[in-house]
Amino acid sequence: MDNLGVFGKTFQENMCKLMVYDRSYCDQMQEVLDVKYLELKYLQVFTEKLFNYKKEYGIHPTNETLNSVLNTELNEENEVIQKQVMDYFVKLTAFPDIQDRDYIVSKSVDFCRKQVLKKAMMKSVPLLNKCSFEEIEKLISDALRLGISNDHGYDYIKDFEARFIERARNPISTGWSKIDKITKGGVGQGELVVVVAPTGAGKSHVLVHLGAQALKQGRNVVHFTLELADTAVAQRYDACLTGIPLDDLINQKDQVFDTVKDIDGQLIIKEFPTKSASAVTLKNHLEKIRQTEMEIDMIIVDYGDLLKSSTVRKNSEKRHELESIYEELRGIGQEFGCPVVTASQTNRKGLNEEVITMESISEAFNKCFVADFIISLSRTIKDRNANVARIFVAKNRNGPDGIVYSAFMDTSNVAIKVLDREDVVKLQLQQQAKEQQKDFSKAREVFRNMKR
Repeated sequence: MDNLGVFGKTFQENMCKLMVYDRSYCDQMQEVLDVKYLELKYLQVFTEKLFNYKKEYGIHPTNETLNSVLNTELNEENEVIQKQVMDYFVKLTAFPDIQDRDYIVSKSVDFCRKQVLKKAMMKSVPLLNKCSFEEIEKLISDALRLGISNDHGYDYIKDFEARFIERARNPISTGWSKIDKITKGGVGQGELVVVVAPTGAGKSHVLVHLGAQALKQGRNVVHFTLELADTAVAQRYDACLTGIPLDDLINQKDQVFDTVKDIDGQLIIKEFPTKSASAVTLKNHLEKIRQTEMEIDMIIVDYGDLLKSSTVRKNSEKRHELESIYEELRGIGQEFGCPVVTASQTNRKGLNEEVITMESISEAFNKCFVADFIISLSRTIKDRNANVARIFVAKNRNGPDGIVYSAFMDTSNVAIKVLDREDVVKLQLQQQAKEQQKDFSKAREVFRNMKR
């Protein structure tokens, strides 16, 4: 086979697309790819323009630059080829994702390197008669060196344009407009989000809230639970998505189903016993889910402290184990290209604090270094009676932090809302009215008893 036609049209189109989006791969292919190996004329022309630009200017073009090149340098081609090239370019910019990247790289580089070696061997045949062994050796060794991966990392000059391209975080809204505003739209790809709260404060409810918001946006969520039963977690999603209190779900089962069946996103809840699973266990399970062709948009782990480390020895200090676990969770988010949301328990100091800072994170302060976004949830006994809470933004890589928000929180139906100042005043007045009514009822009862 003398051209790439054996791999098919889609393979060749994706190969050329990959060269646009991967500078290192493009450099590698530029050494060994003869555009004539491409079966389709419009791909030959497109690739030639890409290579010519790189050769002339020494940097990899952005999509905007490549668009300009194609619009000005296709005049020598007939109208059909011009249209085919521009249509192809529009398609690759509209759909930048590339399936089977590793397969494309492996097969394309292997094919082209074999062609280069074959040409070198053909040139070597006449040299055998002259016994020019040194020339033969040089021809073969030069051919073998071409096309070897030369990805040494981000090249400051060659990749100049890349640092001016706005990276797509594809954020998922938290459902709280004030928090979305400071996080540039919500939680993004590969980010680790940690919700910090004392035991019983409602951190698991916050995780369900974030998962439910993702489902409403048509995103697919995988929720790992290491503390609650999978059905209990599912009921919390029922309550959060429908607004029906947990205690009433069984009586309104039909209404619940009618609501949740129309949710665009897909939810998978997987239960593991406490301390029985590690990050590797979660990763393997996620791989199985991905094999079903379900795109994973958000991973929730309830909660990270209940995982076991897959890298730290059993007898190591707990803080080292927890640090390792959170590093592994962030790695999973980066590998699967989606946010990982988990929770962490505060130490004793955080039990009675009105605002919980990062100093109150249990055992391992180093967890703070790994996370991209950390919020704490605090609720005093008085707050719980009034259905209010405080959310403190402890860390935010994408914007300001150190901000305290008042929130409405009703755990009976997993309703959590970040409040405006006037909303807080209304709740405070309502609570004062309830307390006054309670005091009045007590006074009236005492008065009645006295009359008797």
